[in-house]
Amino acid sequence: MTGLPYQVAANANVLKAPKKKLPYITDDGRVVADSGFIINYLMDTYGNPLDAHLSSKQRGAMLGMRRLMEEHLYWVAFYFRWADEDNWQVIKAVFFEDIPMPMRLFVPTLVRRSAMRDLYGQGIGRHSADEIFALGCENIRAISDFLGDQAYLMGDRPTSLDAIGYGMLSNIMRASLDSRLKTYALTFENLTAYCDRMHERYWSNSLIPEPVEV
Repeated sequence: MTGLPYQVAANANVLKAPKKKLPYITDDGRVVADSGFIINYLMDTYGNPLDAHLSSKQRGAMLGMRRLMEEHLYWVAFYFRWADEDNWQVIKAVFFEDIPMPMRLFVPTLVRRSAMRDLYGQGIGRHSADEIFALGCENIRAISDFLGDQAYLMGDRPTSLDAIGYGMLSNIMRASLDSRLKTYALTFENLTAYCDRMHERYWSNSLIPEPVEV
């Protein structure tokens, strides 16, 4: 979004990540983990062309929406991926297909069990499926209302919030996994158009670097 050159690591291993989660970056020998810290690091290091025009009030609203997506909607989407039995079969096939036997027989179950503990510890996993769906719908509706008829989440030009917004919404609305949350999100025409707009602007094939081995 800022025009900074980058390479995608084709062999990224979540177990080797600093916080055992993706994404993380290596920039001039420095490793930065977590998408929020990555964005802040890039802004501090290379400037902030995306958000420099925003007022302090707009920055506050942007942070609130960012927290809604990263700290709440994320866990709702996480639930529908790991707790839903049909989606779990898809996740298991994609995430663990390269694990050699006999580890493939028990590692997926252990990882899923850990994911379910995380959901319970965070709080989302303590609710029923219907209650979690209702919470997700509130979040989706709030994002749609926040976007309104604007081209981007903060107005007529993209900001760092759109990096988070598109990342979250596309993982719900464009993923091959089906869920009630995806079906609900797809009923909002402005969110569908927004994802199409972001994809066309930043994720056309001509703009995506080829993954490299590192």
